[in-house]
Amino acid sequence: MCVSIAPAKTTEVYDSYWKFAALRQEAFFNRLNGESYPWSSDMIINQYRFTNVYRAADRVSQYLIRNVIYRDDLPNSPKEVLFRILLFKLFNKIETWELLNSALGNITYEEYDFKRYNNILSETINSGKRIYSAAYIMPSGKSYFGYLRKHSNHLKLIEHIISANTHEQLMSTNKMQQAFEIIKSFPSLGDFLAYQLLIDINYSSILNFSESDFVVPGPGAIGGISKCFQDTAGLNNAEVIKLMTDRQEQEFERLGLVFNNLWGRRLQLIDCQNIFCEVDKYARVKHPNVKGSSDRVKIKQKFKINSVPLSIWFPPKWGINDKILELSK
Repeated sequence: MCVSIAPAKTTEVYDSYWKFAALRQEAFFNRLNGESYPWSSDMIINQYRFTNVYRAADRVSQYLIRNVIYRDDLPNSPKEVLFRILLFKLFNKIETWELLNSALGNITYEEYDFKRYNNILSETINSGKRIYSAAYIMPSGKSYFGYLRKHSNHLKLIEHIISANTHEQLMSTNKMQQAFEIIKSFPSLGDFLAYQLLIDINYSSILNFSESDFVVPGPGAIGGISKCFQDTAGLNNAEVIKLMTDRQEQEFERLGLVFNNLWGRRLQLIDCQNIFCEVDKYARVKHPNVKGSSDRVKIKQKFKINSVPLSIWFPPKWGINDKILELSK
């Protein structure tokens, strides 16, 4: 059944977008509340790996917020915080951060030394270990910085960004898109990566924009949009994401779905963008007849149970950590 949001035309995947969001969020809370696996009544969600509905609730984002950005034991000047965010996110792998932290002690820009960092990462690669997350592909930056190994170029990229006093430039912006353009201006940071970094920096006190100010659709989200809509009636991908963000309560109510939001925090543009990306994958199993713009027919990653109890903590400026603490008492 296609939903009427004329003049746009939807497919059967449109309703699955909202059902997936409600079910995946339900699984998140079931796990958080200590319930035993399986956490969902949906076998696709139980079987395959999907990110959380709220980007900030994902494992890597949680680690970034709790263990990288908000640190009482490290300098918290905007420059130092930006350095830590860049160092963590260009590799996007918790194990790489912990490796550097273990080898170097406290990670600070004041004590940063290219040769030491580069040698540690080179030795790790030589031992057969991965230092990059498989979540998305980072361009090498070789054409700009000239090093043979990607991590060497990325260390130089961090130096380049910090030396440009980017923290001051970002703090002087009054629009999220303006901050995005600053980040995007650096070598090898295209639209997708620049937007992801923007969201990560916005978790800190360097920026304080609403996550519903601005969105840049990633490739996965574009695939999801193409499966949810036969015709977007002239809306571009960013406008479609805003449409979904605006309609969320209405659509959950229409479908009789209970959506437990994040302690009063609605889905933001970045979250609705991410849901499109996950629904692109989900529909490969749920709606194999709907091809959209993607050639992929299988979901690569199977779900693996992590035995570590789930605990969460968000940027203090969101004002929801006290609510989490109250519920845990």
